[in-house]
Amino acid sequence: MSKMTKIQSQDDALAGNMNIKISDMLCFALYSASRAAMDIYRPLLDELGLTYPQYLVMIVLWEHETCSVKEIGQILHLDSGTLSPLLKRLEVAGFISRRRRSSDERVVDIILTDAGHELKIQAGRVPEQIRCQYGVEFDEYIELLGRLKKLTDHLSTLNR
Repeated sequence: MSKMTKIQSQDDALAGNMNIKISDMLCFALYSASRAAMDIYRPLLDELGLTYPQYLVMIVLWEHETCSVKEIGQILHLDSGTLSPLLKRLEVAGFISRRRRSSDERVVDIILTDAGHELKIQAGRVPEQIRCQYGVEFDEYIELLGRLKKLTDHLSTLNR
């Protein structure tokens, strides 16, 4: 198939003029990659006693030390209905504590406990172990990450 024919075929498919195949859907490829990545994370995070969403919350706190519930939700794109149970489980596990902000009692800050700080040391090996399992060279990893961030930023502007 010539380059022109291939492009025309892609244009036709995008316009709905052909039967779409699941293997041609970017959203399905992203979904499948996400599920496969979670399968790689699961055993490493099980050792830490964390789920993937809890791990993401901890990463935010390791980066920022203290954040409000609202700030964590904004960073991770999670609503309060999803975030509140995650925070409760992390609090029960002893990794975080909650404190109302003295300057504004409506704001609840999430603070790392000593156990939360210690968990950072234990979790320190996870990112590199995961990156190695992706099966791409470092420069490909950085390029892919950049492209996914660009796609996410673009799609986020459409949903506002």
